[in-house]
Amino acid sequence: MQAPPPPPPPLDFDSTAWVELSRRDSSIALEIRYASADNFMDRQIYDCGRCFYRPAVAEALLAVQRDLAPRGLGLKMFDCYRPGPYQQRLWDVMPDARFVAPPARGSVHSRGAAADLTLIDLPTGEELDMGTPYDYFGAEAYTTNTDLSEKVLQNRKTLQEVMLANGFSTIRTEWWHFNFNGPRQPLSDWVWPCP
Repeated sequence: MQAPPPPPPPLDFDSTAWVELSRRDSSIALEIRYASADNFMDRQIYDCGRCFYRPAVAEALLAVQRDLAPRGLGLKMFDCYRPGPYQQRLWDVMPDARFVAPPARGSVHSRGAAADLTLIDLPTGEELDMGTPYDYFGAEAYTTNTDLSEKVLQNRKTLQEVMLANGFSTIRTEWWHFNFNGPRQPLSDWVWPCP
């Protein structure tokens, strides 16, 4: 007989304000890029990679995952909630509002209501081809770009349709970025603990 899985570690955050996505659905892949140097800044910004959202946003993302699973697809998260101090770190490295939201204004990520993500094949964990890597800032990444292969266009359409159907909107310049359409959340400086 196989032993039951170990219980999850105790909560180290306020569960009335935040939901850690991986605690709710371990099939959602995490590759938090700013917790490593594998990002457009070539440096680590976050002390460690965890993925938190405001409760309504987390529920919407969990619904997306449930909608994708029967097709053998799932989500891979590149960036989730971004604490104010980490937004400041990004700005300190790249003080250009075309690429990074000024900390005083904050970003939707700093409200716990934006998702940078892609689709994966659930059985293999392989990312679907979206035509560009994450954090690529050329015209090829624009959601309006149709000068791409049919497969890439279909993959992007699948991602956009499932996200829009679950309460998100997209932006013109980044196929991977989605904002939750619910009530505007306050900016937050809360930084998650690292294990």
